[in-house]
Amino acid sequence: MHSWIADRTRFFDSSGIRKVFDLAATMTDPINLSIGQPDFAVPEPIQNAAIEAIRSNKNGYALTQGMPVLLDKLQAQMDARYGHADRQVFITSGTSGGLVLAMMTLVNPGDEVIVFDPYFVMYTSLVGLAGGRVVLIDTYPEFRIDLNKLADAITPRTKAILFNSPANPTGVTASADDIQAIAQLAADRNIALVSDEIYSCFQYDEPFVSPARFNERTLVIDGFSKTYGITGWRVGFVHGPREIIQTMIKLQQYTFVCAPHPFQWASAAAMDFDMTPYLDDYRRKRDFVFESLKDDYEIEKPGGAFYIFPKSPWGTASEFVAKAIENQLLIIPGSIFSARDTHVRISYAASQRTLERGVEVLLKLARNC
Repeated sequence: MHSWIADRTRFFDSSGIRKVFDLAATMTDPINLSIGQPDFAVPEPIQNAAIEAIRSNKNGYALTQGMPVLLDKLQAQMDARYGHADRQVFITSGTSGGLVLAMMTLVNPGDEVIVFDPYFVMYTSLVGLAGGRVVLIDTYPEFRIDLNKLADAITPRTKAILFNSPANPTGVTASADDIQAIAQLAADRNIALVSDEIYSCFQYDEPFVSPARFNERTLVIDGFSKTYGITGWRVGFVHGPREIIQTMIKLQQYTFVCAPHPFQWASAAAMDFDMTPYLDDYRRKRDFVFESLKDDYEIEKPGGAFYIFPKSPWGTASEFVAKAIENQLLIIPGSIFSARDTHVRISYAASQRTLERGVEVLLKLARNC
């Protein structure tokens, strides 16, 4: 490593996902089931709200904490939902920005952060960036959280638990009972519970439940990108205890500065748009992929998000993905999200035709091993 490069950068390795994305750019007709973003076009009323904001000169810096048009709307929603006296909202530069600020606010060098394996790829890197130590809790094969394992993993150095349901990369959703138990354990042990809820609207079989319902000190990370197909607009939000939020706002002032101004106005308009038909379509896509693969793959039915995480039917996940790529199919090896190299992440955020082509290849690879 070059002598100028800081040691903290060793916690980041994007080569695995970047390799797949680079391949996609060079292939003429790839079956791309690798990308973690919705495939639908931004609904026209939301597009129009963004265009109107730009044309009405809402293009300068926004307030660091967020513009009132969006901030006040979110605060009212959270007040009505939770009724917590000490729950404040602010607007972040994407959900990823919220995660960065959360780790920088909470984690001191040497602090331990509990992460459930498999995990969203950024979690372990951001803990390392903040100087913390990741404590992984294995959730294979069903991707359910063992509360006894969680309790046993807590030490005097434990600062936070990173929780994500519906989960990336598995799509699995935690039960309301498990969520309540995790929330109560964090409260009892005086540990920060950080709940990544970016896929909260993509929950197909039962109502979404946040641990904030059971633990008023839960720090929630959320955003607009997945729900409305606006991943490039970089508008997220965080809500939690006021003192934590105020510290995160201070850090945002000296890092991201603010979330994009015109897109905050568009996000406020998006909150009034009914996305139910889009989410129903994703439920159908989930059902199609699961039903197509369940007899040939060891697979847990995902309850949310837009991923499915089957076990490779042969070899390592990396070997299986290499063979899939030879067949024009782009998927992600599970080792990107896990200490194990046994499963693959498939995104069903794609057209029906693309899903059909992908399923055809996956069945061929499983049956011709």
